[in-house]
Amino acid sequence: GDVRPSGGLAILIVPIDMEAPKGRIILPQVETSRDALDNDAAALVVKEGEYRHILDNLKNPPDIVVCDSQVVAKMVADTPDDIKCTTFSILFSRYKGDLIETTRGVVEVKRLVPGDKILIAEACSHHAVEDDIGRVKIPRWLRQYVGGEVQIDVFAGRDYPDNLSEYRLVIHCGACMLTRREMLFRIHRARQEGVAITNYGVCISFLQGVLERVLSPFPAALDVYRR
Repeated sequence: GDVRPSGGLAILIVPIDMEAPKGRIILPQVETSRDALDNDAAALVVKEGEYRHILDNLKNPPDIVVCDSQVVAKMVADTPDDIKCTTFSILFSRYKGDLIETTRGVVEVKRLVPGDKILIAEACSHHAVEDDIGRVKIPRWLRQYVGGEVQIDVFAGRDYPDNLSEYRLVIHCGACMLTRREMLFRIHRARQEGVAITNYGVCISFLQGVLERVLSPFPAALDVYRR
């Protein structure tokens, strides 16, 4: 509600892919739409293929554009520099957790080397699909970035390992199924063990080379990243 004015317009880019439940959209997209309505704003929902055409045909530019992290590079490429943009996962990192901490944590990706151990933590136990974001895409992008094999463990649902100190980095989902208190506790546990923690959206945007752009609506987090 505080990243665009009352009466403003948000464009929400929602891919309809294998991870989208049939006939529905996922919870972060639903809650972002509802937040716009609760704050007397409008939400225009589009697919990534139609986004640029619709943007070009608006009389006035939107106040912010929000996308699914999987299409973040395309959103940034298609969005003029004077329009704020971010991802649903980054919004949820701020709403459910601590965006400053997850931004600080993603810097650890720069220090990863082949053989490092990484935890991917998901708060729900959904059925993994062929190109699953947590089990397939993020591990693939990490290995490409590191330039070698890294060990990745996935914990789903309420499971959160006791041996956090064994990991170099924790990459957490958007936590839409957790309360803010539960997510902050997970962040606190990682911090206690001296382990960096970030979230899907922050990590994906970093790996795609667009993190500064999608942190621009959040100056404090952007400042932490630039330090």
